[in-house]
Amino acid sequence: MTVKKQRLVDRLRSRGGRYIALHLRYEKDMLSFTGCAYGLTDAESEELRILRETTKYWKVKKINSTEQRIGGFCPLTPKEVGIFLLALGFPPSTPIYIAAGEIYGGNTHLSELSSRFPNLIFKESLATAEELKAFSNHASQNAALDYIISVESDVFVPSYSGNMARAVEGHRRFLGHRKTITPDSLQHLHCVGCERVDLVPRCLDIWPV
Repeated sequence: MTVKKQRLVDRLRSRGGRYIALHLRYEKDMLSFTGCAYGLTDAESEELRILRETTKYWKVKKINSTEQRIGGFCPLTPKEVGIFLLALGFPPSTPIYIAAGEIYGGNTHLSELSSRFPNLIFKESLATAEELKAFSNHASQNAALDYIISVESDVFVPSYSGNMARAVEGHRRFLGHRKTITPDSLQHLHCVGCERVDLVPRCLDIWPV
């Protein structure tokens, strides 16, 4: 199985060489569990609230979404990730592998990233149907695929500092000097207006690498 995963890494590199692996934590369960509803519609926020309150093993039911965001406990939205990467100087043509489960809201939210970086690569476009079948039967195999592609990337960017992000970062440090860029979630609120080109320098000052 490891050989198959490495084959996908090689296939990804054959498309354009260097790439960013973006661990985009914007799945439904993630947003529901953390209570992060910034940028969502009222209907989406309500759906996440119901999921949280009806999932028995999630102990915390009542969460103030605004406090979570101000406290730096929320993942960056796809839009914020796009602004962040542009502010760091990555060109729109940069190949970005999306290491994630199903993005909540699908293309509605993902388009806010793809409009800035159209060269997004998903495992579904990288692997054959037969290869995907082998991975899709086991959630852990899917996660392992994202893990290996992230470890082997030229730049790793987690939108949220969770267990996998920390594991990937540690693995990359062990292997050598591989660049990992972790946004400061406590500071990113100051950078909301940075889609304007004239504000990009301000973002770089506020949001250091």
